[in-house]
Amino acid sequence: MVLAASAFFVIFLLIGSGGLLLFYREAMLQRLSAVVTPRAKHATLLTNIQQAGSSLRGMVEHAERVLPKSQAEVSVVQQRLIRAGYRKESAAKAFYGVKVLLPLSLCLLVLVTGLGRQSPFFAYAAALGLGFLAPDFWLGRRISIRQSRIRRGLPDVLDLLVICVEAGLGLDQATARTTEELRLGQPAISDELSVVVLEQRAGRPRSDAWRNFADRSGVDSVRNLVSVLAQSEQFGTSIAKTLRIHSETLRTQRRQKVEEQAAKTTIKLIFPLVFFIFPSLFLVTLGPAVIIMTESFQKYLTN
Repeated sequence: MVLAASAFFVIFLLIGSGGLLLFYREAMLQRLSAVVTPRAKHATLLTNIQQAGSSLRGMVEHAERVLPKSQAEVSVVQQRLIRAGYRKESAAKAFYGVKVLLPLSLCLLVLVTGLGRQSPFFAYAAALGLGFLAPDFWLGRRISIRQSRIRRGLPDVLDLLVICVEAGLGLDQATARTTEELRLGQPAISDELSVVVLEQRAGRPRSDAWRNFADRSGVDSVRNLVSVLAQSEQFGTSIAKTLRIHSETLRTQRRQKVEEQAAKTTIKLIFPLVFFIFPSLFLVTLGPAVIIMTESFQKYLTN
């Protein structure tokens, strides 16, 4: 009896497996291929994303041709984009394309939401102006953030340069080593230093490469560093000592700037005290007295 039940169970499994292989063969093959080669689905998704990105990029590049612009304006925008960290040639086209598409998108949003029913001229004018000026404000914000990161990471760069130079490396090799070490800690200034290293390897003089770094960043402390390095190279003084003194100077300037900002807080607190804190204090302290005096005057007048 047990043998017959086992044979029946085995035959049932074989028939069920055969039916699954016949009727669900495609689905099983797809699952097996997904298990064996999981990158195929990821590659398909990546391909779709790349196609969508290329189509969006093409639409933006076609839109930027609508906006009239001069060569001088384009060069200024490219310089600002480089200071923000965008060095590709397509960055300027994308920037002008956004300046065209964003106002149209905001006008469409005003039309769909019905915000311009009361005063359509003001609503559409505000949408056009905000959409046209928003990329400039965003780019200025990105530039200031990147400059503050470069300014904050410059003392660490100088310390590593001093260590590498005192260890026996030349300034060019020390710059390359510092770029590798600070790639994760200070990515903004490491990116700029990598460009300096590439320019020096391409044959550009050291002073020109560092001067281009100062022009790209637009930071005053970097310009001072470039002038210090040029004077040290010209007069033959010790580069390590020069960099150490300049690093101490930068840290002293940072400390003084923090102290200056802390000293300004007493003056900045006047406005919230006058407009927010003092009225509530006057209301709490003088409010009951005013109520009592009002009630007393009313009783006196009624009597």
